[in-house]
Amino acid sequence: MTNPDVTVVDYGVGNLLSVQRGLEHCGAQVALSSDPDVVAEASRVVLPGVGAFANAMEALRARGLVPAIRELARRRAPLLGICLGMQLLLDESEEFGLTEGLGLIPGRVVPVPTVTARGEAQKIPHIGWNALQYAEACHQWRGSLLEDNRPGQAVYFVHSFMAVPADPVHRLADCLYGGSRVAAVIARGSITGCQFHPEKSGAVGLKILRKFCAD
Repeated sequence: MTNPDVTVVDYGVGNLLSVQRGLEHCGAQVALSSDPDVVAEASRVVLPGVGAFANAMEALRARGLVPAIRELARRRAPLLGICLGMQLLLDESEEFGLTEGLGLIPGRVVPVPTVTARGEAQKIPHIGWNALQYAEACHQWRGSLLEDNRPGQAVYFVHSFMAVPADPVHRLADCLYGGSRVAAVIARGSITGCQFHPEKSGAVGLKILRKFCAD
């Protein structure tokens, strides 16, 4: 039996079925796994997630998946974090107190601003379609999972917290919410995180998943 093209980490957090279907639509063979050895040795891995940061990290630890994901990253195998899975890639989160993350991309997870840049109250969580744009330190997406897309295309977000990489070079794309920049895509080497749900973002999201499967 050949190894699957993509292993999706199954740790009891997140809608795995929609991620699996999106990847399969892109032609990937998909395996769901909570086995640390399988994850550590996989050719490419997707880390999904919804809910609270601390709960997700505890679920990963309970299954022995934290060292497995770190080993995968050490091998420089492609790793894609989606929504909460993206936030877990960072050093720590401020959600319900300070919680240590996977530490694969330096930075911190902080609340989405509750007021707009003009000081008006705004809805939290940030839910809906929003357009991607270049991050301030990024001027092109060549060589990244966004290579086949362009600024101005919209993707689907559902989140109350956002990633803030310590080094702006790890920030590929942002969206604007209430006039404030929110990190939409971050990356470091073979590791990429999408704050939005590519599997729910139509043709734009499928291009990202297809690129991930091909790399």
